[in-house]
Amino acid sequence: MVASKSLYLLIGQDNAAKDAMLERIKQEFLPANLENFNFDTLYGRELSLKVLQQRLLELPIKAKKKVVVIKGAGQIKTENKEFLLAYCRKPSPNIILVLDADRSDPRDEFINNFARHAQVSRFHEPVRLDAFMLSRQIALKQTAEALKILHQLLENGEKPERILGGLRYSCEKDSLNLQETKRKIKALINCDIEIKTGRVKPDFALEKLVVSLSGFRQAPR
Repeated sequence: MVASKSLYLLIGQDNAAKDAMLERIKQEFLPANLENFNFDTLYGRELSLKVLQQRLLELPIKAKKKVVVIKGAGQIKTENKEFLLAYCRKPSPNIILVLDADRSDPRDEFINNFARHAQVSRFHEPVRLDAFMLSRQIALKQTAEALKILHQLLENGEKPERILGGLRYSCEKDSLNLQETKRKIKALINCDIEIKTGRVKPDFALEKLVVSLSGFRQAPR
């Protein structure tokens, strides 16, 4: 699918780079003396459908184009997402629409579908931490990095049982020999018991588990 010259998607948290990109867009499409009249910034969380429709239907003032930027694209309301996906199939020739998103998520159907129509620019994106990333560091025997990820997950409010579930899923999918897999599953079960019985605080139980799993060595075949 050919990207529309009227649709842009900026992804990432490098605000300086994204601002520079917006400046290039403004310089390309807006006369300098009329920029203030033809540049709108909207915010996804508070944006109503009525205001969105008005901004995308308005004609430029003494210019060929108008630039509309929607910041916080990941927080756009459902009814607005539906309207925008319909709009991007046939965008107005008078409007340059720019969506600004902090991150891309493979599960975000709206951003993924909009990206198919837009010119996408990716800047610095935060790494998405999850139990599977934790598992990868454990598999690499990177104990210090694994503990750092574990602490960040807990600080982010991730539940211990979800972390354990992710670790168990990864363990069962790994191409280890049967004996090694059983040893790791036993360690996971023991950690789960320690947490559920209250014998050990969840944070400490998970720390012990990560250190234990990181130190495992695959038995010779």
